[in-house]
Amino acid sequence: MTVASTSQPQTQQQDPDVVVRMGGWLFKQRSWLPLPVALALVFLPAPSFTSPFLVWGGVALVASSELLRLWAVRHIGVVSRTRSARLGPLIATGPFARLRNPLYIGNIGLWVGFAASAGLLWLIPPIALLLAFEYHAIVRWEERLLEERLGDTYREYAARVPRWRPLTSPVTLNPHVSRPTFSWRETLFSERGTLLAIAAGYLLLWYKSQI
Repeated sequence: MTVASTSQPQTQQQDPDVVVRMGGWLFKQRSWLPLPVALALVFLPAPSFTSPFLVWGGVALVASSELLRLWAVRHIGVVSRTRSARLGPLIATGPFARLRNPLYIGNIGLWVGFAASAGLLWLIPPIALLLAFEYHAIVRWEERLLEERLGDTYREYAARVPRWRPLTSPVTLNPHVSRPTFSWRETLFSERGTLLAIAAGYLLLWYKSQI
């Protein structure tokens, strides 16, 4: 689903639901919140021996999670990163026709994959639980805002497409809630920050393994 603006303080302050209010705050802080996880992966000591199968399994999970993100960004565009007062159109194509939050699922897969590649298996459950809580709260806040702005159009979408469990077959909604896909050039440009972060992350893990 589209990501709402951070400049909507009334929804965050007035909503009686604590999880929704927390989600609004977490949305605004989401750029730096993963930093403690990244620091833990880089600085916590890894086992003296890490199975190559574990390392490459983590790489495969990171790659597949990023492919999911690229697929999603190709349909949703740069609105997924905006912090302006814009709210993008409801996207119901690509992965968004099977799952409402493919970008967040992709993010969780990225971090779990990095933990596996780092050989820190014990860190995977707390990372998954922490991110699951964070994204659940953010999604609750986004859904409240989207329902307020898009009304029945969003309610129909939410009723037919699950939050987290992907459908085996895509749902087709009214044409006015979809839009043409972006070019791969636009997609890669929008996703450049994540791609560079992945490259830097594996470079740091390689350097860590050499010292």
